[in-house]
Amino acid sequence: MSRGSFSPTLAPPLPEPTGVGRRFGAEWEPHTRTFMSWPARDDVWDGYLDDVRWNIAELARAIAYHEAVVMLARPEQADAAQRACGTGVQVIPLPVDDLWARDTIPVFVRETGGVVGVDLNFNGWGAKQPHGDDALVGRELLSRCRIPRTRAPFVAEGGALETDGEGTLLVTASSMVNENRNPGKSREVLAAELCDTLGVEQVIWLDGVRGEDVTDAHVDCLVRFVAPGVVLLDTAFPGAPADSWSRSSDQARQLLAEATDARGRRFEVIDLPQPDPAVITGDGAEFVASYANFYIANGAVFVPRFGDRKADERARAILKEHFTDRDIVPVSVDEIAAGGGGIHCATHDQPA
Repeated sequence: MSRGSFSPTLAPPLPEPTGVGRRFGAEWEPHTRTFMSWPARDDVWDGYLDDVRWNIAELARAIAYHEAVVMLARPEQADAAQRACGTGVQVIPLPVDDLWARDTIPVFVRETGGVVGVDLNFNGWGAKQPHGDDALVGRELLSRCRIPRTRAPFVAEGGALETDGEGTLLVTASSMVNENRNPGKSREVLAAELCDTLGVEQVIWLDGVRGEDVTDAHVDCLVRFVAPGVVLLDTAFPGAPADSWSRSSDQARQLLAEATDARGRRFEVIDLPQPDPAVITGDGAEFVASYANFYIANGAVFVPRFGDRKADERARAILKEHFTDRDIVPVSVDEIAAGGGGIHCATHDQPA
């Protein structure tokens, strides 16, 4: 695929939302393409930029076996990105700062007549980092794709939002009910805005962890839907000492055990244990060793491989139980994980 072939043409659509309004689809529904972003700034990666780019290119090539991949890259870096990713990935010149496409690219929702991009007003995760180009990605990309844009009345990131496609939304309160994004707004106000903007019916707030990572604890490293009413929960490696992250997982488990979704179903909560920190191949203070940060593409699920063979295989087997008709593809993303994210953080699906 050449850069000149980029087209906004959509695949055959899913059934329209019933009545007037929007629907925020589940990730396992058909995609038109996956968007990714080429990491641009050495000052962010402190000398590891080449290694991170290798991780991103490897991930893009793997996904491209299953669906179209469009890589956004700064104009002066587009040729190098194309060489690294190969001809199976389409690179288009568009100014970006970093690789976190999940957070910087708009959330796509369906409404009568087609797909709408919801710009979440990315502000560098509560102004923790300067991302002037990434703040404009939503507007620029939607204009390029000729997809209608709507601007959310709140600040959020795509990694903060997890849906079953049937009206239920999981959100970590730490990443949204926060003065660094939505000053003065309560859970109730934000829930109403989320329902109106995304077309969901019920918002379930998980506590999360405030102030210990750049995202204020996104939901996509904690709990993920694999089917309506069924979630996988990131859990600490057995025997690991309790910390704020394991307590966040415990809180999520307790809350979901008592909750029902938008259709009145009880949740089935399945543990997705982390690898042994003593044997994983990656390291660093910000390293994210969560298998929950997987990505569901057309025909495949991409899951981190951390080097603990027993844990890696267990995660792959758990995902295979729930996605029997898809390939489960392990990908090593140690450099991305050292930057505080993972496969899901680096990808963003456009629904068909």
